[in-house]
Amino acid sequence: MTDFDVHRARAETPGCAEVVHLNNAGSSLPPALVTDTVVDYLREEALIGGYEQAAASVERLDGVYASAARLVGADPDDIALTDNATRSWQAVFYALPFTAGDRILTAKSEYASNVISFLQIAKRTGAVVEVVDDDESGQLDVEDLKRRIDGDVKLIAVSHVPTQGGLVNPAEKIGAVAHEAGIPFLLDACQSAGQIDLDVARLNCDALSVTGRKYLRGPRGTGFLYAHPRLRERVEPAMLDLHSAAWTAPESYEVDSTAKMFEVWERDHAAVHGLGAAIDYALDWGMPAIEARVAALAAKLRDVLGEIPGVRVHDQGERKCGIVTFSVAKTPSQEVKRRLATAKINVSVVEATSAQFDFAARGLPSMVRSSVHYFNTEDEIALLAGEVAKLA
Repeated sequence: MTDFDVHRARAETPGCAEVVHLNNAGSSLPPALVTDTVVDYLREEALIGGYEQAAASVERLDGVYASAARLVGADPDDIALTDNATRSWQAVFYALPFTAGDRILTAKSEYASNVISFLQIAKRTGAVVEVVDDDESGQLDVEDLKRRIDGDVKLIAVSHVPTQGGLVNPAEKIGAVAHEAGIPFLLDACQSAGQIDLDVARLNCDALSVTGRKYLRGPRGTGFLYAHPRLRERVEPAMLDLHSAAWTAPESYEVDSTAKMFEVWERDHAAVHGLGAAIDYALDWGMPAIEARVAALAAKLRDVLGEIPGVRVHDQGERKCGIVTFSVAKTPSQEVKRRLATAKINVSVVEATSAQFDFAARGLPSMVRSSVHYFNTEDEIALLAGEVAKLA
């Protein structure tokens, strides 16, 4: 951790002077550059007009697509800009055709919004939602996944990093299974983008959904979708407008062949430019360096919390990331969060409603979620641990 310029990262993040922010898996502190980009765009827009400012910023907007593509190792035509990861994910999921008996394979750790969508489509079409077993480490069991593959499986959809812990699912291996079987693989990278170095070729995913507000440190209400050409060739989005398709004649239309087929015309242009600034900022630091820094800080936090009597760390997986979940035997998690907030330490709480499969299988209590980023310090970890120890 000594080679990372933490002083620079903190100096460029005004919020670091105000709070100990350990809620980066919720919404991270933006660097000043991101805030300035959004505000500057809004000021320019206020002076010349919204359409006029958008027309003057076309090259800058093209740069956002290019930066998002670079972040995940894609082509700009494979990128759609959206307002969050869930909308990105839904744009692909609801474009896929399902009929009675079709099987959707997912993980025990899967996130509520995704599972609710599975259940809705199952109710509507007769498709079946099937949960793949975990292996002994707690990650998705790739061998069990392989055993379940047959001609009825129409989708494999998994969260790379779940909301309720530091687990990193073996996405590359899952992608290899899906690719060999010719089954679409929809990867939710909501919690991994910005803290883990992603490459869609290595992941072998057909689609990957990303949010801006979490580890990418972008504005709220931003995100993007990666959609492989092979996926785009086989689906039509559930909803279209005059941006995602062209009205070519009174009785016909033509869907955009790029990933823009999943976009809509109206967007928060200032926020989108802020997202581009956030991605460029992460790329400037280097994703391998960010990943190493975040993983090391999280490992340190797990070690420190694990030494406190009455505190239980709940993270699973062969590989772990920057999210650390724990519970305190004597103090409910919501009370822990409230008490930490009085010390200006930001954390969040995850409940069973966010991950019913996992909570039920493991008998989990409500958990405090502390999520580190590269601008956090070992002193902040010690401060968190000291406050938690008072409640144990």
